[in-house]
Amino acid sequence: MTSWRDTVLKHFVPEVSRLTLVADPDALLTEERLALELRRRGFDLIEFSDSIEFRYAYESQYRSLWDRGERTDLVVALRLPDSAFDGLPYDLLRAGKRLAFDLGNLFPHFSYPVLQSLDRSLLDALFEAQTRAAPDRMGDNATKDYVLRHVFGMAAELIATDVDLLRALLRLHYRSTPLPTALSARLVQVLKAQSTFRNWPLEAIVADEATFYAFLQERWPAYLRHHDNSGFREEGAEYGLAYPGPDRLPFGHHDIRVYIDNLFVEGKLKPVGVPEGAPRPQGWMQSGIARDAADVNATRIDRLFELIEAERPNEDSRYTDWIAFAQRWAELGALVHSAAGGEVRKRHRRLGEEVNETFARWLEGHYASLINLPPSNPAMVHHVARRIARELEQSKQARAALIVVDGLALDQWITVRRALEERDRELLMHESAIFAWIPTLTSISRQAIFAGRPPLYFPASIHSTNAEGNLWRKQWEDAGFSRGEIAYQRALGDMPASGDIAETLDAALISPKTRLAGLVVDKVDRIMHGMQLGSAGMHNQVAQWCQGGFLSSLIGGLLDRGFDVWLTADHGNIECKGLGRPSEGVIAEIRGERVRIYPTPQLRDQTAAAFSFARKWNPVGMPAESFPLVAQGEGAFVTPGETLVGHGGIAIEEVIVPLVRFERRMA
Repeated sequence: MTSWRDTVLKHFVPEVSRLTLVADPDALLTEERLALELRRRGFDLIEFSDSIEFRYAYESQYRSLWDRGERTDLVVALRLPDSAFDGLPYDLLRAGKRLAFDLGNLFPHFSYPVLQSLDRSLLDALFEAQTRAAPDRMGDNATKDYVLRHVFGMAAELIATDVDLLRALLRLHYRSTPLPTALSARLVQVLKAQSTFRNWPLEAIVADEATFYAFLQERWPAYLRHHDNSGFREEGAEYGLAYPGPDRLPFGHHDIRVYIDNLFVEGKLKPVGVPEGAPRPQGWMQSGIARDAADVNATRIDRLFELIEAERPNEDSRYTDWIAFAQRWAELGALVHSAAGGEVRKRHRRLGEEVNETFARWLEGHYASLINLPPSNPAMVHHVARRIARELEQSKQARAALIVVDGLALDQWITVRRALEERDRELLMHESAIFAWIPTLTSISRQAIFAGRPPLYFPASIHSTNAEGNLWRKQWEDAGFSRGEIAYQRALGDMPASGDIAETLDAALISPKTRLAGLVVDKVDRIMHGMQLGSAGMHNQVAQWCQGGFLSSLIGGLLDRGFDVWLTADHGNIECKGLGRPSEGVIAEIRGERVRIYPTPQLRDQTAAAFSFARKWNPVGMPAESFPLVAQGEGAFVTPGETLVGHGGIAIEEVIVPLVRFERRMA
């Protein structure tokens, strides 16, 4: 047996039972590669969580096919133990084969509660370690130590010096694989037993990537002020540090400095001026020193091209690899569109064409496997609300606000982030990225955010956003909140003349009774649809809008009112060129610049034959009778030669969007 998945997959033989019921309390069937293999074998996966929603999807998508004599294999997964089978409708129990899988049976030597805390992508490394040498039965702490050592490469008992700890944390956070809470607490417990680390803010910097980088950032100037060839020297004390711990860190150690250049190049750390009277900087420090903006940007662009070309994902990569890549690609894009000359832009465009060709092929095979992933680490926009719900479960007084910036591409988020950092130095941003719904249209993807569900479940409003406020309220009422605790407002983005953001907000958003606020900021989308100067013009206009202070004031005001504040987008955008407008009258139900949606596959295929840049998209998660034809690359369904900034297609700039959680820095 080469993988833990083999134990599960051996039970799924195509065309044996058209309906399979699976008790899957640990969401194993939604693990990306397992879900991919199930689809390859011809199995569709659907979750049974809400009986009404399930019945709608089951009857409209599968029962009707079977009644027509068509063949499809359906897997119904319950996030419950096998005892829950008795609660299923009788017609399912009569027709379906029953299976049950859980982590305890797959990994019998380890503590089940600890296993449940692990991201499913970590199970491969755990299985390999278990296969090399089967361990004895372990309790909670022994399991945590085993996983830290064999999965994360962190032997806590061997971390004895500042260099050891800094190296371990850089390795952990640079690969953006957060430790589960239980493992983070265990690592902190073991480290605190050593007097060396008692004044380090371990709880904060072990658990959270953004806090760790903020901790490094405020100690970088001290290092520049006092460094010598040995790495650092103890000389004087630093004042005004937000985070406790040693005043200076061993940035110059050879095991540490290998990370430092990349952290500045990728925008995780920010360059600072050389303090007056500081020793002469060494060569490896240059990326962390503020100097002429043109020189800094040119250096960063060159290094980002190197990093991106060396680490491009392929058609077999995990979705997390594409997200990490998209974040680097966005850093490069923000620099290229804001500060680069013609040759650099041509190089960027050529590379973008190659990237998007690979990305389109990856989406074709992998996108469907993202829909049912657990929301603990959101992969798609409709997961965000469920992630927020988990935070709210921790406290009856907790409040959350979700800001959806319509049309904000990931590279434009970089421009927004810079402006937010300049206006509010105390703002801490926890950045990640997620997949929008395809087609990347507002009426599809933005409604999915506020509904917390795939578009399949809101067919009546698929062509408009007028129902999204009701979808937002219904989602939270179903979760047990009262209507008076839920607020929603759209069409935001302009700062009032008075400069008081509260003037633009509905009373419900300001009310102390409100626990859930959904807000739509549509300014970026308005800029986009009037943009004739391409991506460079977009960045310029977005930067100017940020200078007005609306978004900074909105985020700050919500934080001041006690909200946990989240920001995402429904889709991004891309500079594109017209390659021809289909002459088909009203055949297409949606006629966008980067997508056309048809009521039948035959009508779609007729148009597809005439446009080589278009791709027939499998309408996974979409309502019946929705067959998209999406643009790939930089093509658009407009007059040949016309340049515009648009969305609706499957370019990485349209599909992967920011997800950011804000808080104040540690006082």
